[in-house]
Amino acid sequence: MRKNVVIGFLGTNLDAGKRRRWRPSVQIAQHPDFPIDRFELIYSGRWLSLAEKIKTDIELASPKTEVLLNHIDIQDPWDFEEMYGAMYDFARDYGFDDEREDYYIHLTTGTHVGQICWFLLAEARHIPAKLVQTGPPRSEEDGPGTKQIVDLDLSKYNALQQRFDLVTREYNTLLKGGIETRNPAFNAMIDRMEVVTSNSDAPLLLIGPTGTGKSDLAKRLYELKLQRRRIKGRLVHVNCSTLKGERAMSTLFGHRRQAVPGAGADRRGLLQEADGGVLFLDEIDELGLDEQAMILHAIETGKYLPLGSDYEVTSRFHLIAGAGKNLAEMVANQRFRADLFARLNLWTFSLPALRDRSEDIAANIAFELERMEKLLGNRIAFNADAQAAYQKFATDPGTHWPGNFRDLSASIQRMCTLAPRGRITQAMVTTEIETLTTTWHNASRDPDMQILTQYLGENAANIDEFDRVQLAAVIRVCTQSASLSAAGRRLFAASRAAKTSRNDADRLRKYLEKFGLDWRTCQS
Repeated sequence: MRKNVVIGFLGTNLDAGKRRRWRPSVQIAQHPDFPIDRFELIYSGRWLSLAEKIKTDIELASPKTEVLLNHIDIQDPWDFEEMYGAMYDFARDYGFDDEREDYYIHLTTGTHVGQICWFLLAEARHIPAKLVQTGPPRSEEDGPGTKQIVDLDLSKYNALQQRFDLVTREYNTLLKGGIETRNPAFNAMIDRMEVVTSNSDAPLLLIGPTGTGKSDLAKRLYELKLQRRRIKGRLVHVNCSTLKGERAMSTLFGHRRQAVPGAGADRRGLLQEADGGVLFLDEIDELGLDEQAMILHAIETGKYLPLGSDYEVTSRFHLIAGAGKNLAEMVANQRFRADLFARLNLWTFSLPALRDRSEDIAANIAFELERMEKLLGNRIAFNADAQAAYQKFATDPGTHWPGNFRDLSASIQRMCTLAPRGRITQAMVTTEIETLTTTWHNASRDPDMQILTQYLGENAANIDEFDRVQLAAVIRVCTQSASLSAAGRRLFAASRAAKTSRNDADRLRKYLEKFGLDWRTCQS
């Protein structure tokens, strides 16, 4: 037969009867529906005589109850650290036998700090016990008083568990942008991401090729952190591929007016703007090594030094980093700091390409149609044959979707914009498929576009065709030259011969900055 064991503090006021005749440690043993086989009575300091008196009174009131006195040396029962440490040591050394005994913690006696510690120890299952709260009788006819038992094992409460599951599903839906996904790997990643984001303030690293939705996911992670009250500030989105040359440090960390020629005022910097919120460093693989070092220092200490400042500035933010390249490979090639990668790699999430989520394409097409309806103010849908044709093309293993979801979104937007009377026809689908395949083919065979994409990523598509050939030629010369000056002398040899070029290196540097590039980037 299982035994009931009660663990509780000696009430130095209540058990002494200073406030009323009701003494909770004695009365709890008098409930006929709650027989107690053993009472572990905990006391501290100089209260041994009172503990012995209560022990005697309990044994008189309930002869079948064995009372054991446990001395715990506590100097200040209102000191949380001391109290929790002492109670944790008691629980660790006790030797619970929960196969033969049922344990109950008597919450009524002891300080409020002690009650909080009991709750934490029971909730974490350091003590495998239920909680018991007792109260005085309303009248002499009410017997020993009231008694309420609470079990903190929440897995037994189906209604509560269902509410927790519902909240988790709501958070998962938020991270998916409201799109019902079926890909097992993606859904598992979202589940893990929700748990990490809700319970950790550590940096998150999102890895994936262009167009896989890193920026959108970062916004949703920010919203989740906001809902879970882990942050209060704003989301600051930084595209690191645009931070080239001398402007990078000033943009990220700010500057004092005297440190930058021509600056009319101090600049706060984006790290300061992110204080209390989330800093999203998109394309962090494009960030320079010096900037990486300062970012690492800011992550670890919450402090950094603006340009021209003699003292550090504090900014506490959550970091989300996005990368389209293999950072481990970049570390091996000394193009990314190993210490920063180690700091970011605690929670890494790899976003799959669209071609690897073929089962989710239909849901994403429906999502894009709804988005275009809001954008254009008109309901748009596929004809049945058109939808079948587009769906077949979109899910075909031979359709690679190099721009991933960005390509899919642009494709749907084109058809919706051109759809007569809100219907996408099969002829429109045929034309769109031809447009996509031609564009992808041309991009893959155009050597200039290939080199621009290598160094500029998705921004290469924003460069006018007029500038592409020239910029690609400049980048090729830079990759083949030993220094910025050598590249400048080669590129501007005719100007120098005509004595119209005075500083080839500076001229080349300014040209590269026009496109967000610098010499160091062209060497990588």
